[in-house]
Amino acid sequence: MRLTSFSDYAFRLLMFAASNADRLVTIEETARTFSISRGHLMKVANELTRAGFLKAVRGRSGGLALGKPPEDIRLSQVLLAVEPDFALAECFGGGNLCLITPQCRLRKALGEALTAFIDTLDGYTLADLVLDPAAFSIPLPPPRPDGAESRA
Repeated sequence: MRLTSFSDYAFRLLMFAASNADRLVTIEETARTFSISRGHLMKVANELTRAGFLKAVRGRSGGLALGKPPEDIRLSQVLLAVEPDFALAECFGGGNLCLITPQCRLRKALGEALTAFIDTLDGYTLADLVLDPAAFSIPLPPPRPDGAESRA
């Protein structure tokens, strides 16, 4: 199972905003920090704002901030708000044509696994993911042994 990049970017944006809670963060800055598409991140930010996880401040000095305290944002809530589909197999979605669905035991096992996954994320909040803002800085190259500065 793999989450969409939309979900991945949603978590990254929320972590970045939570780790910089003393100021507004911008789409441009976040996109540059993570080397991701500004346009895609804009869609993520809009969805997170609609869901109440972020608040947007418009204008020249605008940006994004958390819409509620990080300890009130459960990871499961974020995932359920931004992930479009949890159909792990054909039998979970509409248009199921699988011949063995009425007798199949895999659906029950996958359903229990999905429930456990969501329940695990429910035990964590955004506050559990907050990092020091310096963690988002681009690492500098190590010093050269001869003491000369390296050019990057």
